[in-house]
Amino acid sequence: MTMSRDEVFQKVQGVLVDALGVDDDEVTPEATLMGDLGAESIDFLDIVFRLEKAFGMKVPRDELFPAEGILNNPELISNGKLTDKGLSELRQRVPHMDLTEFEKDPNINKIVDLFTVNAIVNYVAGKVNAT
Repeated sequence: MTMSRDEVFQKVQGVLVDALGVDDDEVTPEATLMGDLGAESIDFLDIVFRLEKAFGMKVPRDELFPAEGILNNPELISNGKLTDKGLSELRQRVPHMDLTEFEKDPNINKIVDLFTVNAIVNYVAGKVNAT
């Protein structure tokens, strides 16, 4: 079942409105889940569950929101920043996220800003439209 990007966005928006109790107009492509929409770490599990149900797909653990596996690996972090190896690992794990700004200052405290509505839409669109 092929879906347009707009169709995917509309469904993702509905999932986030239900999961986070926010208004439709707050769920913009650029909105960050934690900073703008007030999501907490426990909400990420609920979001994944709701996405799976809404789109009839399975989201493997650590595929949509893979930061934990990277942040727990001391080989990938130095002085509070991802190393080149860490950035390479992150790029491989999150092709659905725009890392352009993060790569300029890969401070691990800024990694949560990568979890945007747009990243979810990219991920879901890639899954539902895969051939």
